[in-house]
Amino acid sequence: MTYRVCFVCTGNICRSPMAESVFRARIQEAGLDGLVEVDSAGTGGWHEGDGADPRTVTVLGNNGYDSEHTARQFQVSWFSRLDLVIALDAGHLRALRRLAPSAEDAQKVRLLRSYDSSAGADLDVPDPYYGGLDGFEECLEMVEAASDGLLAAVREHVEGRAA
Repeated sequence: MTYRVCFVCTGNICRSPMAESVFRARIQEAGLDGLVEVDSAGTGGWHEGDGADPRTVTVLGNNGYDSEHTARQFQVSWFSRLDLVIALDAGHLRALRRLAPSAEDAQKVRLLRSYDSSAGADLDVPDPYYGGLDGFEECLEMVEAASDGLLAAVREHVEGRAA
């Protein structure tokens, strides 16, 4: 049975596609591709059908990640098929939990940086959209730092299902 993870930010062109690309690479490196499905979406549909922001594409490419992406908006109906919904900041967390059709679905929503033990008190991945390339690089560092802890949690669930 496939374990499904969806990363969610505002418009699905900066943070969530970056997190999707990084985590997909982690899943492949761990030999879990085929067992874990990774995608991303935005809380809004402003950029639906667009590719990732060119700065996201640049930073991902410079660091060896795939950047093929088409933006889309998160749909409430997805809760029924997703195992984990990863919000990139507290605003997304609140919005997604409000959308959740049940308390069980609301518990599927987690902050990405909650999987980074060195993150401190601020668990938001800041939106780099209105800044320069350095903001996108900082975003990538935060995503990478949290991806190892997230991978460990997902691996635990996948191995628990297989047992």
